[in-house]
Amino acid sequence: VVATVMANLGFKLALEDAGIAVVETGVGDRYVLEAMRDGGFVLGGEQSGHVIMSEHATTGDGVLTALHLLARVAETGRSLTELAAVVQKLPQVLINVRGVDRTRASSEPTLAAAVAEAEAELGKTGRVLLRPSGTEPVVRVMVEAATPEQATAVAERLAGVVRATLAQ
Repeated sequence: VVATVMANLGFKLALEDAGIAVVETGVGDRYVLEAMRDGGFVLGGEQSGHVIMSEHATTGDGVLTALHLLARVAETGRSLTELAAVVQKLPQVLINVRGVDRTRASSEPTLAAAVAEAEAELGKTGRVLLRPSGTEPVVRVMVEAATPEQATAVAERLAGVVRATLAQ
């Protein structure tokens, strides 16, 4: 399955537990489709809900996705809630930091050290994604953790470092 870096860690862990490899791409349908084509994959998507089934379409199609989900419900006799229960989504906090120089987000050593510290704190029960937006003048700080409180605390701390380090 092809998914963007924004896909919830719980989703990735559930697929791995089922023996399904996950290929990560940058954010955007075009990157998902490109990886699908390059690797010969038939299923990909974004956390936003865009699901691409390359056997049927080259873009996300909500009606097509809904029909496939309903077919699986009918086929198994299980509810969508039951089918989705295999994925235990981790709490995810996203903070968009405005008024900063997003071009330095990936090269600032102080910021890299703060991210490494946060990643060490979270261990395998969470993750950090810090990236400049491709569509807005912001740096996105996304943190997933075992609890909403931990995700919020780490995201707010990193957002503060982004503001202080990348201030314009």
